[in-house]
Amino acid sequence: MNKYRSNKVLTTLCLTGLFLFPACHSVYKLTSVEGRRIEINSIYDKSPDQEAAEILTPYKAKVDSIMSPVIGFSEMDMSIGRPESLLSNLVADALWSYSNSLPEQKVDFAVINMGGLRSSLPKGEIAFGTIFKILPFENSLCLLSMKGKDVRFLFKDIARVGGQGVSHIKLLLSKPVQAEVLEATIDGEPINDEKSYWVATLDYLAEGNDGLSSFLKAEKRVCPEGATIRQIFLDYVKAKTVRGEKVTSRLDGRIEIMK
Repeated sequence: MNKYRSNKVLTTLCLTGLFLFPACHSVYKLTSVEGRRIEINSIYDKSPDQEAAEILTPYKAKVDSIMSPVIGFSEMDMSIGRPESLLSNLVADALWSYSNSLPEQKVDFAVINMGGLRSSLPKGEIAFGTIFKILPFENSLCLLSMKGKDVRFLFKDIARVGGQGVSHIKLLLSKPVQAEVLEATIDGEPINDEKSYWVATLDYLAEGNDGLSSFLKAEKRVCPEGATIRQIFLDYVKAKTVRGEKVTSRLDGRIEIMK
């Protein structure tokens, strides 16, 4: 056997052993997978890495200069929860209001997902960065036209998860789990199965994600260029401030669960 062939055989044997040996002799196997959210907060500042801190200092100063300015005031603490919550109502209403300000556009209702809201809104000053904490994703506005009969399926999707952020609709749900829609109205009116309704939502949901696959039944889809959900909410807060108003919300029974 020549030297080249000898080395080739030896390499093949080594690679074979590398892949087979762990598989044959491993005593470990996957038994479960768990996931949870880990909040990164000031507790990690107690023992900072000085060298890393020095590298990040100029970047931190620039980010702070952008995120720290106050753009508005919240009248109350607003959290997230099902079937409805102060914060989800607020953001959904802001989305509905903006959508109806677009030229030649009439939106009947709005839907956002609770999972897209990643932080609460505390009472008091609202900093620019606070909005980024609440809406950290680059989601864009999408307007969908749906037949009333398909809107009913959408409301069933909302019921199955116990509620989402909505505006200008009212739902009465049966008790969870896997709740059913007992009553539903849009702007106070019963649903007309043959009527086309326009709904404002975000692109992620328009693609049928987060359990809202009924959005895929839409007849038409319009996604205005440059209209991100975060910027829409930022502008909503700024407009309130210009008018001398505080940002506020209320629980008005837009989604209720039968007692």
